Amino acid sequence: MGLKENRFTKTFQEEQFPELKAQINEAAGFDVTLNIEWSTLFEDRFLHLYNDSYPKIYFLPIIEAFKSIASDDMGKEALAESLKEIHILNTKDHHNPANGFTFSDGVLTIDHSPILNAPDVNSRIKVLIDLLENNL
Repeated sequence: MGLKENRFTKTFQEEQFPELKAQINEAAGFDVTLNIEWSTLFEDRFLHLYNDSYPKIYFLPIIEAFKSIASDDMGKEALAESLKEIHILNTKDHHNPANGFTFSDGVLTIDHSPILNAPDVNSRIKVLIDLLENNL
């Protein structure tokens, strides 16, 4: 990561990330461990779009899926007992969440392009809900 990416990451982590993390924890009902490989979430030509795309691609789908899953005590317990960590990265530039979202050994992995199909939040929410409901 170069200086531009480091500056952007620091600003995002200080300005937007705390509220998104708080919303994830609130939706889940516990403090969720997030392992984010920030250095993989960049393509230089799209740096100006990440303030909008990061929440839509990575965080809002998690928040909304957790709200759905943890809407009752059974879902809250299943999520708390099964989810150890969320791992966010971009290694394969997946833009289809069916290919980029996995849940194994308590780790929810979101390996998705930081920019492709950003407006399609609802499809990512649906895939996450289905994935978690089938594996918790």
